[in-house]
Amino acid sequence: MSSVLSQPCKIPFVTHSGRHEEYTPDYLVTYTVSDIALGWEPPPLLVEVKSKKDWQENWREWSPKWKAARRYAGEHGWRFTIMDEDRIRTLVLDNIAFLKEYRDLDVEREDSDAIVADVRARGAATVDYVLAKYFPGLYRARGIAHIWHLIARRRLDCDVGRDLGDMTEVWVPHGR
Repeated sequence: MSSVLSQPCKIPFVTHSGRHEEYTPDYLVTYTVSDIALGWEPPPLLVEVKSKKDWQENWREWSPKWKAARRYAGEHGWRFTIMDEDRIRTLVLDNIAFLKEYRDLDVEREDSDAIVADVRARGAATVDYVLAKYFPGLYRARGIAHIWHLIARRRLDCDVGRDLGDMTEVWVPHGR
């Protein structure tokens, strides 16, 4: 599992012509999986997404910002990579974009706290369970939005590599 932050930073760089500019990478991916017993935790990944065609046509022009991004990532203990847009257009990316729409939803803090505490106590629960318990009947639509908000804010987690729906299993991320 991981979290994805869109446009996470601005990186200063100098173009081939000597102009000072700022480059904003597309994403910072922070992984929440690790093997504590082995002392292994994947470093965050700073990501730029470009189509293969754009990359092939512009790589010389863009190389100063890529070099600056690699340096910046290294200074922060991250890795930097450029990903082919055509290879990452997946359900994961679709779900992340979908959940992002719920990030700033105005929800009742008390409801959120109760849901998170309940899911933590259970270890995991389905969306359907949370809806039935906290948002019955006419409140169901509001409840679905509330759950997506909790996932978007990382108060709850789920496998974003699967279809999101009533049977989606949610849990409280480690350290939360």
